[in-house]
Amino acid sequence: MKVILLENLRKLGEIGDIVEVKRGFARNYLISKKKALFASKVNIKEVEKIKQELNKKDLERKKEAKEIQEKLFKKEYKVKKLSTENKELYGSVKPTEIAKILEEIENVKINPSMIQPEKEIKALGTFKVILNLHSEVQSYIFIKVISEENIK
Repeated sequence: MKVILLENLRKLGEIGDIVEVKRGFARNYLISKKKALFASKVNIKEVEKIKQELNKKDLERKKEAKEIQEKLFKKEYKVKKLSTENKELYGSVKPTEIAKILEEIENVKINPSMIQPEKEIKALGTFKVILNLHSEVQSYIFIKVISEENIK
């Protein structure tokens, strides 16, 4: 299915590009999240008209992403979790939990879908977490998981 992009998307294209994607991806993600439109003649003309406005919005998002990147780059955040004697966690640390921590500590709202741990956080220790803040801006932080019993 052909769609016209309304945002710069990593590994897909720039604003105004007409790309071929799978029907489900187009309908369930790109179009529902207003990141793309069906590639009809009417929509192509409309996107050409509003392309500069979309580029301006994208630049603003990129600027905000860079500010967040500078604020968070290489910082470490502690998470207290219950663990077994083998230093394994009961459950794991999910992107939604990391997003809540960043909002509470740094007052920065990041969508959990933009948070990507390098590997699943299921044990005590320090883990690198990649933040995809914009299609062109990436940052990373460290999550240090400590046992809840050790903290008083």
